Amino acid sequence: MAALTRSVVSGKWLADAIRSNLVGPQLRVLDTSWYLPKLKRDAKAEFVQKHIPGTSFFDIDECSDKSSAFDHMLPSASHFAQYVGDLGIGNDTHVVVYDTSDFGAYSAPRVWWMFRLFGHDSVSVLDGGMKNWLADGHPVSAEYSEPERGEFKASINRSWVKTYEDVLENITTKQVQVVDARSAGRFRGTEPEPRDDTLPGHFPGAISMPFTTFMDASGKELGLEELSRLFREAGVDLERPFWATCGSGVTACHVVLAAHLLGHPGVCVYDGSWSEWFKRASPELVVSEGKGKQG
Repeated sequence: MAALTRSVVSGKWLADAIRSNLVGPQLRVLDTSWYLPKLKRDAKAEFVQKHIPGTSFFDIDECSDKSSAFDHMLPSASHFAQYVGDLGIGNDTHVVVYDTSDFGAYSAPRVWWMFRLFGHDSVSVLDGGMKNWLADGHPVSAEYSEPERGEFKASINRSWVKTYEDVLENITTKQVQVVDARSAGRFRGTEPEPRDDTLPGHFPGAISMPFTTFMDASGKELGLEELSRLFREAGVDLERPFWATCGSGVTACHVVLAAHLLGHPGVCVYDGSWSEWFKRASPELVVSEGKGKQG
């Protein structure tokens, strides 16, 4: 597969690979499902009940910086290497990630991005996720066998990760376009945030591109022409640098994936995203049609 198309693989492609017994050290499949507590879904318990045959579970909360005050911030390179090595992944393994969300894809692009951030380009998102896998009648299983440990060497591309300070500076310099992947209501400040200690809104200059708009009604990634039109209509120039943000760094990666498919790899992610911004920013840097942040 060409480098660009490889970022997304079809259910048929994966089903054929599984039928041909290709899952092993050369091909690993990961269920990367993660849900906000308000949804009351236990991703790991769901995995135990059913998953794509030969799949292992990738826990976004486990493979994160436990010392951070914010949810699932990026782990160190050594933590990531240890974690994915335990899942039977080596540096020459092709990794396919999916999740079980009702959207078709929710958290899988985050793990796709994490692999690339830590130097592993051979990683693909399953187009349409478990939702389409089931709709197309592909098999699922409750069986699980621990993969044989792989040796994974990781190095982090720090330039792809942006901080609160980076975003703060950019509000003044306006050098970089910043795309926010949360829903339009959360962006505008008219819909509540899923975290109780955070009010909705956005930072000055941010551009709203809800992550759901990158997928069709079934949850599969839009075609290149449609993706290109989305960025154009949002006023984002793909030739210029841009960063992505969301609630806590998960759905921002849908923006990164879409740009990557259009031949623009390396869109950066503000890892702390809105959950950090709202806590740290002064009230005038929280733009909201709702009540905003009180001083």
